[in-house]
Amino acid sequence: MRFSEIVCFDAVIARLKATDRDGSIRELVNALGRQGKIPKASCQKIARAVIKRESEASTGIGRGVAVPHVKCSDVKEPVAVIGCSAEGVNFVSLDKQPVYSIILLLSSADNPDKHLQAMENIFRNLQKEDFRRFLRQAQTVSDIREIILDADEDTDQ
Repeated sequence: MRFSEIVCFDAVIARLKATDRDGSIRELVNALGRQGKIPKASCQKIARAVIKRESEASTGIGRGVAVPHVKCSDVKEPVAVIGCSAEGVNFVSLDKQPVYSIILLLSSADNPDKHLQAMENIFRNLQKEDFRRFLRQAQTVSDIREIILDADEDTDQ
């Protein structure tokens, strides 16, 4: 599974409007709904599920990144969307620093293996300092797409 196969580029938000954790999650979930990746009628329910999961244990992994994720019945295949914040969002990260890059992952409740594959792919890339830095510096959706496609090429080599 390639990173570019799970990211919905049409839903990517290069500059999030939201300035808080819950608002950022809602903004990203709604972007997936607008693109038909999840049922529009389920957006509110899915956002609540992600926020609930986030309240139980922060997915702010440090170094300016958060990976909120949830498995839900309204999703058939893993889908991710990326949102970037120039100001930073408080995700109660492990390092207590703001989050600038948010990768939201939604997966089917029926296929935990695919969820794990998607998570492995995301975290494999997030371990690379260059990937994190370029993602934080990205100004446009096109920049973000290029970063993801380059990451896939690096993985293929």
